[in-house]
Amino acid sequence: MWTSLQNVVFPLDRDPDVLPLYADPETWTTIDGQNVKVSNHAHIDNVLSRTSARVNGGRRVSFASYFNAFPASYWQHWTNVKNVRLELKTSGSGTILVYRSNSQGAQQRVESRRVAGNEMSTFDLALKTFGDGGWYWFELEADDDGLVLESGTWMTDAKQKVSGKASLGTTTFNKPDYCVNTLDALAQSPEVLDLIDRIFIIDQGTQRVSDEAGFDAVSEALGDQLEIIEQANLGGSGGFSRSMSEVLKRDDSDFLVLLDDDVKIEPESILRAIAFARHSKRPTLVGGHMFDLLNRPVLHAYAEIVDEKPFIWRPQHRELFPHDFRTTNLRQTRWMHSRMDADYNGWWFCLIPKKVIQEIGLSLPAFIKWDDAEYSLRAREQGIPTVTLPGAALWHVSWLDKDDSIDWQAYFHARNRIVTGLLHSRRPKSGDLLLDSFRLDLKHLLSMQYYAVTLRHMALRDLLSGPDHMHQQLPTQLSVLRNAAASFSEMKVLRTDDEIPPTNQGKPVFPVPPPHSSSPGPRGISLAVFTAKMSLRHWFTRPATANQKRPQVELAKRDATWFRTPHYDSALVSTADGSGKSLFQRDRATFRRLLAESFSLHRQLRSNWNSLSKTYRRVMPTLTSVDEWNKSFTAK
Repeated sequence: MWTSLQNVVFPLDRDPDVLPLYADPETWTTIDGQNVKVSNHAHIDNVLSRTSARVNGGRRVSFASYFNAFPASYWQHWTNVKNVRLELKTSGSGTILVYRSNSQGAQQRVESRRVAGNEMSTFDLALKTFGDGGWYWFELEADDDGLVLESGTWMTDAKQKVSGKASLGTTTFNKPDYCVNTLDALAQSPEVLDLIDRIFIIDQGTQRVSDEAGFDAVSEALGDQLEIIEQANLGGSGGFSRSMSEVLKRDDSDFLVLLDDDVKIEPESILRAIAFARHSKRPTLVGGHMFDLLNRPVLHAYAEIVDEKPFIWRPQHRELFPHDFRTTNLRQTRWMHSRMDADYNGWWFCLIPKKVIQEIGLSLPAFIKWDDAEYSLRAREQGIPTVTLPGAALWHVSWLDKDDSIDWQAYFHARNRIVTGLLHSRRPKSGDLLLDSFRLDLKHLLSMQYYAVTLRHMALRDLLSGPDHMHQQLPTQLSVLRNAAASFSEMKVLRTDDEIPPTNQGKPVFPVPPPHSSSPGPRGISLAVFTAKMSLRHWFTRPATANQKRPQVELAKRDATWFRTPHYDSALVSTADGSGKSLFQRDRATFRRLLAESFSLHRQLRSNWNSLSKTYRRVMPTLTSVDEWNKSFTAK
């Protein structure tokens, strides 16, 4: 029996920006080493329905696109699928051409076929030579009277390893409008609902999803498939753990798909993730990629890894992102044809088999940050891989307009990274993790970001106290961190001219760097000299009185880097989202105290690393158990 793996789909919101993700609208050539668009053969007006599109007479359109090409290498490597069938229903006359690529992105034609009238064409394609990478796709060339693609499906006759449905779990805090939009998209996708057992909305906010305009209509449409669960704000890890605990009670669910709240979903992605999981050789976490919700053709996350030496997350090839499909299409993006294996996938979109939850437990009580990475590393230790699947994605508010390393989230960045290192690092004392953590403290201090360092030190003290604090503090720690901000001038956002003091009219110590400066900062010996010089300056010299009364300089956010701001006694810096400015002021006593604290805390961590690691590893099964989480779910 042939079952669907992937449907050919098109956008219905008539957004021309997203068309390149579904159909390649250009023909490309190379002039002087540059990719140049020489004609435009597809248009948003040619999208006829969710499954159909028109190719105008004499034109050719390629479906070598993110959402409609078939990522053959991933299916060959991770699943039991050995052959796929491409089934295309067309009307009109023209030619269907089927192509493949290898891991270097070289294009090869597989087959072509003439069609006329109403036809159903099938192409049987083997998955045998895609070990390191490669895709299948098709192209349509229309005769003079035009050609319409009525529908298309990639199918297999391989037997599913697991056949149960999936439940969806979304954690939300005061984003009810996003949640209702996601529910509405699901309600309008009956093919998705057929595979869904239950949709859990874990509402942890004060602006309830159930009170949002439009909720009653989607609730009625979804019926018993929708379940709203309201609980205290336990962070993303608390909300997602609640979904995990609920899916364990569902006999009809074999999988849980975790979705973030501030997203726009491509419903077809859910079908693909479920199909991939059903055919996976072993239980597998199946993740989706992340596009920018405010710049929708731009891909931000593809394959995420944890770099073992400094023990920090990052893209596998950070220089490749963000990637704009308006600029370079799939055929031109050679690196995208190589299979990229991930260490983890962000929980903006990640499918987890119920068997995995039963085996390794719920999320670490991290509140936010590192819960997704830790979970995949924990699964990996049990032989359970994480696959980030091309063609499965959503749009998420990107982090370009955020700087959560210097707000209340600095606590969770610091604590959860080191906890994850204690649990899963394969290097003695986690390699360079503690050294890198100390360097981060010093960068923040030289940048006059004393609030961030204060919170990071709170995190290290809590970490040293042992793992019991993680569940105990879940309901209360956020308010503690936010309340602490009142003591730091840099945490007040100045939004009006009356609030913003004038800058010193005198010439700054160093000229303000030019806009969009791309300097990476000092390296090697010059870095050591710079760090020593600036540390001595901040330790021994007092800020000038004039610079304490008013900011010495005003810097754009992009220019307020760790190697520029140390030259100043005070700086007015734009916020990451551009909504205001913050005043950073140098304080010699605070610098001295926090630097000494940082040295002491990191020394304690290094001295106690092995015993702490044993303690956290021993207690982790309890921390992530349903019974322990139930105590936090019901805590008042």
